[in-house]
Amino acid sequence: MLMKAKGRGVVSLTQREQQILNLIWNGLKNREIGRQLRISHKTVEAHRANMMKKLRATNAAQLLKSCFEHNRIASLKLTQ
Repeated sequence: MLMKAKGRGVVSLTQREQQILNLIWNGLKNREIGRQLRISHKTVEAHRANMMKKLRATNAAQLLKSCFEHNRIASLKLTQ
């Protein structure tokens, strides 16, 4: 996934970051994401922090807003 961050050029998210972003979009918390992806919740926190740094977001709402503003929400899947 490529998008622009505030005042930056194009930012790329890794495949794992995209997976985690999708799960954040679906309302999962770090521990739930970790269980689903079979990784430590600390690893999820690290990926989340990397995404937030790349996109200059300070919370999950800003992270998702940034994706929405750059037309990346359509690539996220709503699971039930």
